[in-house]
Amino acid sequence: MIRDVLRMGDPRLLEISKPLERFGTPELFELIRDMQDTMAHLNGAGLAAPQIGVLLRVVIFGVEKNPRYPDAEEVPFTILCNPELTPLSDEMEDGWEGCLSVPGMRGVVPRYKRLRYAGFDPHGTRIEREVSDFHARVVQHECDHLDGMLYPMRIRDFRKFGFTEALFPGEEIADD
Repeated sequence: MIRDVLRMGDPRLLEISKPLERFGTPELFELIRDMQDTMAHLNGAGLAAPQIGVLLRVVIFGVEKNPRYPDAEEVPFTILCNPELTPLSDEMEDGWEGCLSVPGMRGVVPRYKRLRYAGFDPHGTRIEREVSDFHARVVQHECDHLDGMLYPMRIRDFRKFGFTEALFPGEEIADD
């Protein structure tokens, strides 16, 4: 079922999500189906449970070759519960981001270039990957939602933040 996505300003987006305590439940699979339907409907690169009002540490993300992300490598579709992120170096990289909870806007956000993420799939099987570049950016963006953080809160230079149509006139760029 397609759910409404909360927008910046909704106080629930600023709350810290609770760890998932039980894997493999019908409720978890229903939540994940709803997240997938919502993300697909909005052509997003990822979605965190808090964005649909569920304060659990669950994120989904994935990007296939897509004209919306012409320079981005593919990111395998992943369901990640109770994620833990560990930077693999101090190297940061600036990049443009958008968000389904901040529609119509983009901003340049610094993110760790390389990291390891770990967590569990919906059945409780451990997942661990070392990633870099766009994949690392997507994971960090989605996991920020679990800690009540929206990407504009990370922007350092507000000259590189604004409405998509003003920043990129004539380009088709959707929200993430």
